[in-house]
Amino acid sequence: MENSGTKNLFDLVSDFDVAMLVTYSRTGMHARPMTVARLDKEMHTAFLVTDINSVKVDEISADPHALLTFQGTRKFATVSGDLVVLQDRELIEQMWKEAWTLWFPKGKSDPSITLLRFTSKEGEFWDGAGIQGLKFAYSAFKALIAGESAKTDSDQHDKVILKKK
Repeated sequence: MENSGTKNLFDLVSDFDVAMLVTYSRTGMHARPMTVARLDKEMHTAFLVTDINSVKVDEISADPHALLTFQGTRKFATVSGDLVVLQDRELIEQMWKEAWTLWFPKGKSDPSITLLRFTSKEGEFWDGAGIQGLKFAYSAFKALIAGESAKTDSDQHDKVILKKK
């Protein structure tokens, strides 16, 4: 059964079309924005699209551990997990978006299109938007008046274990 932290994390990241992908190389960490092709709630996976000849594919081959970060004006999340490089033509066909023509001018049949399947292990989120933002503002105001530190609840911030390591 899904816990509320997992649901809150998925709901928050599903609002994003782009995530920062952080991979590891011999010289350190490497981050870059990536289009989110699809999120799979049940499997705790995200699919990203890239070129098979990109440096990130080499980095993933050397070390599959990665981090996805999502940031908006009042919503933030990090999700750690592992990446697998997939050249599944059927999945590419299902997920294809015309906007990807910018990177793949030959269209969905371009042989260099590759999917990265990111399987989440754990995540952390901070949600200060909508009702969560109002709840925090109210509790922060009360804390300020009382001379105390503001606190968040598990709907606003939580660390979620998605899969055992």
